[in-house]
This record gives sequence, structure tokens and C-alpha cells, in this order.
Amino acid sequence: MKAWQEAGKLFLLSALILASHPKHFLAQTDAQATKGQAATERRDGQHDFDFELGSWKIHLKRLLHPLTGSTTWTEFVGTSVTRKVWDGRAQIEEFETDGASGHIEGLTLRLYSPQSHQWSLYWANSRDAALGLPTIGEFKNGRGEFFDQEPFNGRSILVRYVWSEITPNSAHFEQSFSDDGGKTWEVNWITDQQRVRNNG
Repeated sequence: MKAWQEAGKLFLLSALILASHPKHFLAQTDAQATKGQAATERRDGQHDFDFELGSWKIHLKRLLHPLTGSTTWTEFVGTSVTRKVWDGRAQIEEFETDGASGHIEGLTLRLYSPQSHQWSLYWANSRDAALGLPTIGEFKNGRGEFFDQEPFNGRSILVRYVWSEITPNSAHFEQSFSDDGGKTWEVNWITDQQRVRNNG
């Protein structure tokens, strides 16, 4: 019986403290909720690739034999055209270049996930006619980084795409490979593009 009386006193004391300082407890609860909400909220990146919409002139440098120690590059020039799909939550880019080592026709499908706030980038070329594994990532402070893991010459490597130096009329893209788990990266594809002006 004494234990019940002590428990009742403690409950009454707690209720009196809460009643006399309700703002303190509510403020703490609100602050914790706001902090938790801010931690889980992510910026909406749906329009991060809007700069790509339209027609571009392309200058491409490609490393001929990646991850072999080779330093032999080949160059291409051409065009790309990007249009939006699903009201901007997806894009299709058609890419075509020519150079001393051949002709490249490619297609990039970009899909935005409103749940993860990330883009998945799928590349295909006309030679293989198949979409590759998605390279997934997002933009932060004007720089986009996208990663995947895929087979290359019988090994599993990491692949990184980086979009940077973005202006209304130009952009820079690099693809890099890593065969040591991301400790070092070798750039093997560099694209610089200039917007085609519509003179009409």
C-alpha cells in the first residue's frame, strides 16, 4: 500500500511540474520534431538537368584503352539534342559524334525519383542497342555526381559521372573508372558542349 502511495505522489508531482512549465516541454518537443524533419527532407532536384534541354555542339575526348596505363586519346565533334519527358521528371538525349577513330551514336535516358531525390542515368549506343546499368546520383552546389558498379574487361569496377562548369550556354562532363574501390579515378571520357543558338 505504501508503494502505491509513493507512486501516486510521484505521478502528482510530475503532473504539477508539467502544468507549471508546459511551454518548456512543448518547445523541446517541437524543436526535436523540426530537427528530425529537416534531417529527412531533401531538396527537390527535378529541374537539375533543365540546363541540358535543347541542342548542343559537342567536343569529345575519349581515352582509347582505359585502366591499362595508356595515355592515347582520340577526339570527336558532333551534336546532341535533349528533350524533356513526363513534365521534366525524365529526359531523352540523342548524341552523335564523328572522329578519326569512328562514329558514335548514343542515347541517354534520365529518370528522376521524387522519393529518393536522385537521378538515374541510362546510356545506350547504336552498336549494342541496349540500355546499360543506371548511374545514380544528384547535384549539390551546382555539381552533379553519379555512380555505378559494372563489369569491365572481366573485372568489376566503379564508374563515376561528373557534371560541372554549368552555365546557360555551356557544360562540362567527365566519366571516370576506378578499379581500386574508389581510391583513385582515371578520367576516360571528357565532353565540352556549347549551346546551339536558334537564329530563326
